[in-house]
Amino acid sequence: MSDAAHTDAVIVITSLPDRATAVRLAQALVDRRLAACVSVLAECTSVYRWKEAVETAQEVPLLIKTRGALYPEVEAAIRECHPYELPEIVAVPVVRGLSDYLEWVAAETTISIG
Repeated sequence: MSDAAHTDAVIVITSLPDRATAVRLAQALVDRRLAACVSVLAECTSVYRWKEAVETAQEVPLLIKTRGALYPEVEAAIRECHPYELPEIVAVPVVRGLSDYLEWVAAETTISIG
């Protein structure tokens, strides 16, 4: 695999308000080949400032494994399905990783024709 393919992998992070919504989004991303895998993590407590008040909420984080080239489509899909006014959507580049795994991420997020 070329170095360019290695640097194209990203992990997109978002959090949803409940497990059912998180699983629905994960399924939609994988079904649409926008993600090779989405890890739906255990519920966590988030503490944040929103509209001049400190808030606390239970959330379900997602780790979305995809290619950087698909980020705009992944972001659009998250925004389409996300109930928050301002959802967390952060892409973290994968600098290095197991070559076979990164090849799998690329293959699973590529639509083959024919």
